[in-house]
Amino acid sequence: MAQSTGNLVDQIAQLNAARTLVLGDSAFYPQIVNGVLPIIGARSRLELRRWGAEFLAETFSSPALAQAQKEQLAATALQTLRETLELPEKDTVTLKHIVEAAASLYPLVFRHIHWGLVGTDNLDNCSINHPEDSTVWENMTAIKDDILRRWDTSPFSVKVCCIKFVQRVVQVQTHGLTDPRTTNDSQRPEQNETSLAIVPRNHSLLSLPYLEAEASGLLDRLLSLIVPCPTNGSVVVSDPLLVNATLNSLAILIRTRQSIGNKIINAILSFVPARQARTPVTPAVRVGVKSMERTARALMINIMKRNPSHPLAGKMQQHIERLMQSRIEPVDDSSKKRGLPTEPTDGLDNSKRAKLDAESPPLIKVTPLPPGPVSYSQLYTLTEDAGLSSFDVKQLPVDLLVKIVVPVLARVDQSALQQAVDGVRMRYQTLQKQQVAAQPPPPATGEDEDDDYEPEYQPMDVAEPAAEQEDALSTEPADLQPDLVSLGPFVLPQPPPLSENEAAEIGRSAVGRVFDMLASSGVAPNTGKGKGQQHLGFSRLAGSTFDRDAWVTLLTRLATRAPAGLEVDHKKNDQDPSSKRSTISDSIRETLYRYILEDFRGRVNVGIMWLNEEWYNDRIQMKFTASQRAEEDEESSVSLHYDQWSLRLLDGFLPYLDSRDTKIFIRFLSEIPEVTIPITKRVASLSKDPERVNLCIQSLLYLIMFRPPAREMCLNAVEDVYQTYEESRPAAGKVLARWRPQSTAVQQAQPEQQSTLVNRTVDSENNTPVANGA
Repeated sequence: MAQSTGNLVDQIAQLNAARTLVLGDSAFYPQIVNGVLPIIGARSRLELRRWGAEFLAETFSSPALAQAQKEQLAATALQTLRETLELPEKDTVTLKHIVEAAASLYPLVFRHIHWGLVGTDNLDNCSINHPEDSTVWENMTAIKDDILRRWDTSPFSVKVCCIKFVQRVVQVQTHGLTDPRTTNDSQRPEQNETSLAIVPRNHSLLSLPYLEAEASGLLDRLLSLIVPCPTNGSVVVSDPLLVNATLNSLAILIRTRQSIGNKIINAILSFVPARQARTPVTPAVRVGVKSMERTARALMINIMKRNPSHPLAGKMQQHIERLMQSRIEPVDDSSKKRGLPTEPTDGLDNSKRAKLDAESPPLIKVTPLPPGPVSYSQLYTLTEDAGLSSFDVKQLPVDLLVKIVVPVLARVDQSALQQAVDGVRMRYQTLQKQQVAAQPPPPATGEDEDDDYEPEYQPMDVAEPAAEQEDALSTEPADLQPDLVSLGPFVLPQPPPLSENEAAEIGRSAVGRVFDMLASSGVAPNTGKGKGQQHLGFSRLAGSTFDRDAWVTLLTRLATRAPAGLEVDHKKNDQDPSSKRSTISDSIRETLYRYILEDFRGRVNVGIMWLNEEWYNDRIQMKFTASQRAEEDEESSVSLHYDQWSLRLLDGFLPYLDSRDTKIFIRFLSEIPEVTIPITKRVASLSKDPERVNLCIQSLLYLIMFRPPAREMCLNAVEDVYQTYEESRPAAGKVLARWRPQSTAVQQAQPEQQSTLVNRTVDSENNTPVANGA
């Protein structure tokens, strides 16, 4: 089962790829349709049949496919559709697409078999163009009969498609306009519209009286949805969706078939949607009636726009006005007269309350709070709607809340607001009373416990020592202090200090998270020249846009500028092994190095930005160290990083370059701040591979032309390549001949080229044929 499911998924994926192909180029339609018909047949699985029916409906309705190709594909597609339609398994989705495909195929099949010219001007002498395709018409007839039988019993989605199919059948099987000039041999009868007018009277397959009668019956069946019954004048309105679909399909018949146009218009004039409202009148009924009224009104307005001089234009205008007037009366009971008075439930009628100045009933129902602890949200929640109560307002931005709350407060009912505030106040007071009642009584003191306590008699004339009085005064508050004095502020203890290894590990994890954010962030869009902070170089703000470039700038400056001055070691620390430890800046540099090598072609900008920051930091540190030496008269050294990381980065991606990366490599070499001799040697090492000789020479030539400070170094590298690798001599010789003609290698190459030229000349003279007259 798992294997069959996997095969089904693969088949659907292949079929979707084929659909994408034909949507891009319609020339593949015949090949794809003939290829997928065996796969989507009646014996295939339900999913494949669904896909096939939808694809055929899309194919035969596509305007990109030519009419002649559709006629050729119709014969094979009809057989597949008929077999699928006759299956006992009735799938709604498949049936819907089959009806859509049949609506597109019916005019094609009708034109395919109707007639062909035999060289005469009389239509009676014409014969069938494809007499051997009688099977096609039989399949089409079987499909049409099956669809008409299913029309009334199918779901609404299929019924709408059946209405469209019936509209196509009526349009084809009625007489349309024809051009008399197309009956001659010099004209194309295919330019005429598909209708009964192009069918000869002696056709062997198509019977004109039968087809015309069938079209008339189908039209009456369409109009039965809107034509009132002759006995009671009612209309059997099954659903507004079907009525709207019928009105939209009738619009095409009115425009293309004048012979039945007046009949359709008269039926629409007798249709008043507002009278068909069912009781009770619910909001759904109101919406349905309104939609039917708007569709009928739009249909008549479009008819009058296309033909202002229509014979029924006056009646249609009157009907539009009648629809506007009667739209609300049957549906909305508020416009009717007030009914008989009813007994008020609260002792006062609404119409009398204002006259008697009676107190209006409360607009808001305040439910009591549940027992137990109550949260702030429960205290202020007055609605009983579970959806509104569970909605978290914090999900909305503040500016949107301000736009919503301010207009709502401006239009809020003052009485309702006052009642809501009183309800919340009542709840709060009730909670206060409950809390006071739930508090335990205060503990009893010693005096309350011993009612018979009698203090010792102390004569007034006996003087108490001063020391004892002071002790008594100091002890009394001490006894009461635990009960009366509250606790002081609580202060968390300071965390233990981190070790150097722990701090380094935390720093590396923070760098890893920043690089994860860098991989997930996008590139800021270019807002145009002169706008924002783009192309500001070292003066740009690193964290201003929060895009990928901003994070890269922040990381490179954390690795280069943040530890500035901390890496300077004096002589006395040179021999200290503990001073040589990994720092957070080295971790960032190492992570940047790996990040760039993962996708060098796409992240060359990151490498260029990083090396520019390293070079800038090295120059600033060298300048600072030189001034410090002059002030302190001490020798100090500074760690330089540009040379180290530029060479390491080159060693990382040079093995993976090929001739297609010429532009990327030249851009990298041209935008790094300094080209050194080791860098030129790394570039020259590309000549070891014969396929990358041109990449090496072109990169060095670009530096020679546009970076004059590095010209001599690059020329030395080119000369070294010329002398070392024989495959590079044609390209390197041209560069040296132009930029360093005095080079020894060029001078040695010129005699060799001259001797080669002489040898070729001598050989050509020896091989010249002798004339006959010699």
